[in-house]
Amino acid sequence: MHVTSWQAVLNVGEGPGQISLELDADAGSLRVHEGHGGAQPLSEDDKTDIHKSIDDDVLKRRPVEFRSTSVEPSEDDSMRVSGELTMAGDTHPIDFELTVDSDGQLSGSATVKQTNWSIKPYSALFGALKVTDEVKVIVEASLPSG
Repeated sequence: MHVTSWQAVLNVGEGPGQISLELDADAGSLRVHEGHGGAQPLSEDDKTDIHKSIDDDVLKRRPVEFRSTSVEPSEDDSMRVSGELTMAGDTHPIDFELTVDSDGQLSGSATVKQTNWSIKPYSALFGALKVTDEVKVIVEASLPSG
């Protein structure tokens, strides 16, 4: 899945503990990119149905929000980020690593267990089409130049 409408702000202050990260994603902007392991490839109709179900039934048209509580930089151009993730109206802590390369490309990933946020993993076609409970979320972004 891709999130097509989101924004993030990485604030970097002068001293220790002066880094924060905020992310807001429009849950209605989630688009199915691909699926793996099924008996047949996902059709465009499947992708449309999945999008509608996730927006209406899973995330209930509520935004996805992250607010950091701490960001600890490392010497290897990475950051350990801790904070609160809100999905479908439930908020829980989550931790992950972010890396920034010399070109300003930011990348990282976190595993989200949907049931921790009271989200029932998507399932259709009597269970023949389903999303696992643990979903790996990959972040790839570019920092603005200048």
